[in-house]
Amino acid sequence: MDQDIYSGFDEVNDLSMLQNEDVFQEAVKTSYGQRRGPLVVPQSRGGAGFGTKVVSKPPPTAIRGVLGSRRGTAAKAGEEGGGRPITAITAAGFSTGAANRKPGAVDFRGSAAEAKLEETPEAAIKKMEKEIMDLIDESSFALENRQYKVALEKANKAVTKEKILQRHRDLQGFSEQTYLDLTYSVYFNSGNVFEACEMYQEAQTSYMAIIKNKAFSNAGRFRVNLGNILLKQGKHVEAIRMYRRALDQIPETHTHMRIKILKNIGVTFIKMSPPQYSDSIVSFEHIMKTKPDFRTAFNLTLCYYAIGDQDKMKKAFHRLLTVPIEGIEDDDRYLQYGDDPHSSLVLEAIKDDELRKIERNKKRLAEKAIIQAAKLIAPVIEGTEALGFDWCVDCVRESQHNELASELEINKAIMFLKQKDFQKAVEALKVFEKKNSKIASTAANNLSFLYFLKGESNEAEKYADQAIESDRYNQCALVNRGNIHFKAGELEKARDYYQESLAIESGCAEALYNLGLTFKTMGNLDNALECFEKLHTILNNCPEVIYQIAALYDMKSDIQQSVDWFMHLITIVPTDPGILSQIGAIYDQDSDRSQAFQYFLESHKYFPSDISTISWLGAFYIDGQFHEKAIQYFERASLIEPQEVKWQLMIASCYRRSGNYQQSLATYKKIHMRFPDNVECLKFLVRICTDLGLKELQEYANKLKKSSGYQRRVREAMVSTQSTGYF
Repeated sequence: MDQDIYSGFDEVNDLSMLQNEDVFQEAVKTSYGQRRGPLVVPQSRGGAGFGTKVVSKPPPTAIRGVLGSRRGTAAKAGEEGGGRPITAITAAGFSTGAANRKPGAVDFRGSAAEAKLEETPEAAIKKMEKEIMDLIDESSFALENRQYKVALEKANKAVTKEKILQRHRDLQGFSEQTYLDLTYSVYFNSGNVFEACEMYQEAQTSYMAIIKNKAFSNAGRFRVNLGNILLKQGKHVEAIRMYRRALDQIPETHTHMRIKILKNIGVTFIKMSPPQYSDSIVSFEHIMKTKPDFRTAFNLTLCYYAIGDQDKMKKAFHRLLTVPIEGIEDDDRYLQYGDDPHSSLVLEAIKDDELRKIERNKKRLAEKAIIQAAKLIAPVIEGTEALGFDWCVDCVRESQHNELASELEINKAIMFLKQKDFQKAVEALKVFEKKNSKIASTAANNLSFLYFLKGESNEAEKYADQAIESDRYNQCALVNRGNIHFKAGELEKARDYYQESLAIESGCAEALYNLGLTFKTMGNLDNALECFEKLHTILNNCPEVIYQIAALYDMKSDIQQSVDWFMHLITIVPTDPGILSQIGAIYDQDSDRSQAFQYFLESHKYFPSDISTISWLGAFYIDGQFHEKAIQYFERASLIEPQEVKWQLMIASCYRRSGNYQQSLATYKKIHMRFPDNVECLKFLVRICTDLGLKELQEYANKLKKSSGYQRRVREAMVSTQSTGYF
């Protein structure tokens, strides 16, 4: 019992020779000093108690202290000449610093990065799942921003990584813990992206991967997506079959989804060739009995119109008027009662919030459906179109949409205008003179336009003023008033009215276009160009606007810009002969005759009776000494304008220049027979007869002297010489 329990631990042996042992160093490299298996320690030279042996666990603390980077108290005691013996339990005095390490000692732990524990399989799987979800998010955002290439790239990466993840799960033995939502999201996103990129075959493959997987619940509804793809491809029968299979797999409780599918089926029947209106009616009637809406009611009216059933058209129109609009009838909730500041703030917030915008869109859709349906069926439901409009107006007045009756009456007046029955149109519009300000302004504006078309400027001005007085913010009335001044040549007043209209509605295309024309007429090309370029941003690829921009650059002598805009215009209207000839004229002005010839020739192909183009082509061939080709164009011009002598003179001149004097003489004689007083013809007859030595020379010379035109020219020449002093 008196034996020292620390005996044997105070003897420290120098183990630096382990650095030269190959077996020991290999063990250190492979396990970083932490091998789980038996550790073989070679026998030390002359060291007591350190023979070669096999241990099943790490060596004692004292040995690890010497072999590792930490040194025990016994080692420090040997250096400092004192201190208590080393202990295998207490870690007092140990240091991890390199300065405390004995030279030549071995570090079993390795570097800090090597000491870091390896990542577990579960953590690796979680990391891969997060990467896949990030790719799906990026693809979705790119698709929303119409960056189709980026969306497609991210979607394909997500699919590839998901397959790698599945293989990794199988290798790690986690196949039973498959993340179904992730697989579902990957294929659903890829299907959406493929469909948006019009890669329909790949989209079908992605959707079918979801449908065929029995682990996914409600996967059958993806047959609707497949039906939409087939519909886009024009495969109407297959689309209907797919819609019906989707309908069979959706329970009755999902009413909203089933109605949407029935709408698709009804629309697909209409798009078939030939349209199957009776089958469409079955689908739309079922929807109207279950949950009616304006779009379906309009489509039902359209189907009855297509089959010509007047009674069913009237019934469908009545049902359209009775469709309820949720939330629209409760407009009083936006009115303020009392002076409560909190209520005022709430009302101000909800007057233009997102829900309010949805309500307005619903109301606009309803009004548009009713107006379009009335305009569609009015000409066929009664004996005349006017009686049909009257019936529709009466029905609307008795419905919840009675404010649309006045708009229908205005449409009735426009119908008379299209039939060129101006008197009835005027009578229909004059009814609104005593109605509320907005309707009266619209009617007066239409009356002003009618009188403007008829050329009655005073009446047009009168009703335009009435329209402005009834509604000062009616930009169309202001435009009409400006048009009246523009036609009268009062450009400054016209400009003011157009600018006032733009102050009310900055995007009013009519006002902006007319203001540009006004500036162009006034010679203010920069302001005109500014107006048309702004309008181009509103009405992209509008041929009229692009033409004005190109013409303005031409007027400013900016040839390159003018040609660029005309080239852009040609991509929109490639067969417009006027544009082609104008491009040719620009190149001709720029002395590029070869390019000008190409565009004039192209213009002639689309409009072979254009005299200016024919004249240019004929002159081009004459300059090139191709007189036979020039004759063809001048002969065509003489057929278009047979009373114009210059074309026939050009034909005779071409024969003369080509050396065919006999044909030239015959042509001049024909011209002389039709136009005996033409001086040019007689002069060339005299010249040819002189060159050929013909007997008719004296006859044509006498006629030339007697001709009034010749005598007038002689007198003018004499006056000219007398005034200059030369005779």
